[in-house]
Amino acid sequence: MGQTILITGANRGIGFEMTRQAAARGDHVIACARNVMESPALVTLAKENPAIMLLGLDVTAEADMKQIATGMRRKIDLLVCNAGVLDSYGGLTDPHRNSRAIETVLMTNVAGVFFTVRSFLPNLKMDRDNDHSGAMKGRIAVISSIMGSQELASANAPIYRASKAAATNLARCFATDLLAEGIAVGAYHPGWVRTDMGGTSADVSPQDSAAGLLQRFGHLSLETTGIYEDYKGKPLPF
Repeated sequence: MGQTILITGANRGIGFEMTRQAAARGDHVIACARNVMESPALVTLAKENPAIMLLGLDVTAEADMKQIATGMRRKIDLLVCNAGVLDSYGGLTDPHRNSRAIETVLMTNVAGVFFTVRSFLPNLKMDRDNDHSGAMKGRIAVISSIMGSQELASANAPIYRASKAAATNLARCFATDLLAEGIAVGAYHPGWVRTDMGGTSADVSPQDSAAGLLQRFGHLSLETTGIYEDYKGKPLPF
């Protein structure tokens, strides 16, 4: 019997491909998007595979998310915080980097991770059926980026970089906070992926990135909690 995975930002790119591959291998997937009905490819995928459940979820709206999580009453084995936005690649003088754009990036990429984990934490803590052994209860995967590495800092996309550095830091904080609860947490760089965000020049396909990420999530344990690595398992500098 497959595990239950909740994936935010499942309507496109890496999130969509993780949803497709996880369901195809036998997992039950709760595929989340802010506007599910505006995601025809995801709707079609769910119609083709009954293992996929669609869920309208805005990761910046914590009150709504908490209400949804409370009503779910379902064990989640793996929570994938994948929803994210990029305002632009411009630097400090980019006029598009206004207060609204910055707020959107930070609310989605940072607060969204925090709200998602806090809302669905009770579902992660639930025991699996007939399992009260106290072993590892679940995993949290935060989709970060190598662009969030302070050691590898660069001048372009400073707000996005800052948001991913913060998301990685949250993953480390969660790893410390939740270790005693039996929940392992990792931060992951998906590669430079050919998506709407990564562009057509990117060197990694969504299929390869998703396959690598799902494999790495499977290796996440209480011994490796707090890890920051790429989709191939290469450790990254913080």
